[in-house]
Amino acid sequence: MITYYWPPAGGSGVQRWLKFIKYLPEFDIETVVYTVKDPHYAIVDDSLLDEIPNELEVLKGGIWEPNSLLSKFGRSNKGPSAGFLNPKPSVTESLMQYIRANYFIPDARKFWIKPSVKLLSSYLENNKIDLIITTGPPHSLHLIGLELKKKYGLKWVADFRDPWTNIDYFHNLPLTKRSLKKHYDMETKVLKGADAVLVVGKSMKDEFTDRNSEVHVLTNGFDEVKESGKMDLDKHFSMSHIGLMNADRNPVVLWKVLKELVDESPDFANDLQVRMIGKCAEEVYKSVEESGLQSKVSFEGYVGHHEVLQYQQASQLLLLCVNKVPSAKSVVTGKVFEYLQSKRPILGIGPVDGDLAEILEETKAGMMVDFDDMPALKNVIRQYYADFKAGTLRASTQNVDHYHRKNLTVKLASLLREI
Repeated sequence: MITYYWPPAGGSGVQRWLKFIKYLPEFDIETVVYTVKDPHYAIVDDSLLDEIPNELEVLKGGIWEPNSLLSKFGRSNKGPSAGFLNPKPSVTESLMQYIRANYFIPDARKFWIKPSVKLLSSYLENNKIDLIITTGPPHSLHLIGLELKKKYGLKWVADFRDPWTNIDYFHNLPLTKRSLKKHYDMETKVLKGADAVLVVGKSMKDEFTDRNSEVHVLTNGFDEVKESGKMDLDKHFSMSHIGLMNADRNPVVLWKVLKELVDESPDFANDLQVRMIGKCAEEVYKSVEESGLQSKVSFEGYVGHHEVLQYQQASQLLLLCVNKVPSAKSVVTGKVFEYLQSKRPILGIGPVDGDLAEILEETKAGMMVDFDDMPALKNVIRQYYADFKAGTLRASTQNVDHYHRKNLTVKLASLLREI
C-alpha cells in the first residue's frame, strides 16, 4: 500500500486507508504500508498515530519536497500549503505557481518516484507481495505503481480519492497546452495500466470507464466512535462546517441569506451561531465581514479528529458546501459520511443533481440547495429554524450501514481477491 498521507498527517485524505488497513486482517489480507519519511504535512493530527495497528509493517522512504524552496521566494506563509491557491498572487508568487504547475508534473512529489521505485524494488525482491495499491492525490504515487507493475508484473490497483485532471482546482492552474497534454497522457497511462481502479463516486467512475473497464466505486465512510459520554445539543441554532474551505467552496449565497434572516428576525439573530472548523480561505472571512455576520460566525481552525466528532454530534445543523467548479457534480467530500454518522440534519449547497445530492436523498439525511438559489435556501433554513424552536430538529437518517468502514472493507477485500 503506497500512500503519501499517513499519520501524523491530519485531514480526510489519511483516514481512508488507515481505516481499511484496520479491518483488512479480518479478511486474511496482510498489508505493508510504504510512506514518506520526514514529510512536510500541511495538517497534523497526532491523535491518528494511536490508530495505526501495532503489528503493521510500515516502510518509509526519504523525499525532497520543492515546496521547501517556495518560502525563499516571497511566500508570507512559511508553512506547507493546505491546498489553497492565492487568487491575487504577487509577481514572485505568480512565477512560483507557473513553475510548480508546468515543471512539477503531475505534482510536487514527482521527485519521490525514482527513489521509491528503487527502495521498493529491493523490498519486492526479498519479500512476497501479491498486489500493489497506490492512492492519490498526490498522483505521482500512481506512477510509482505503474513502474513497479512494468518491472515485476505485479497486480496493481490505482485508488483515486480525488480526480486528476478533473479535480476542483485544476482549472485555476496556470498550465500551458503542453503541460495539459502531459497531465492527460499521464492520467491515461495510469488508468490503462492499472488492473483495477477505485474511485469514491459514480461520476468519477463514468469519467474513467472509457480507459479502464475495471473501475469500482468504493466510497469513503465512517467508523465507530469511542463513547465519551452523551453529547448535549447546542442551545443555539448552530450550524457547523467542518473541513477546509477554499474560495471555490465559499457559500456566498449562505452569507446573503443569513444576513437577510438576521435583519428580519431578532429571535433568529439571537439564536444563530455558525462555526467554521478547519482552515478557511481569505475570501470566506471577507464574505462574512461584508455580510456583517462577524458576531455570528466563529472560525475555530483545525481541530483533532475526535474533537471534530464531538462538534458534529452537538451541532443543530451541519453544513456541506460543494466547490463551485466545472466538476462540482462529481465532488464527494469525505466529511459527508461522518456527518451521516452523527445523525444531525445536513444542509448542502451545491448541484442538486450531483453525487452528494444523491447520497443525501438516499439516506434522507438532509437537503441539497443549488449554488445560487437564494429563495430555496431561505425557505429551507426557515423550516429548520422553526423545527429548532419547536424542539423537533432532527434527521431521519437511514440506509447508512453500508457506509461503515468495516462493511466497505468487505467490498474491498472481495475486489482484491478477484483481481
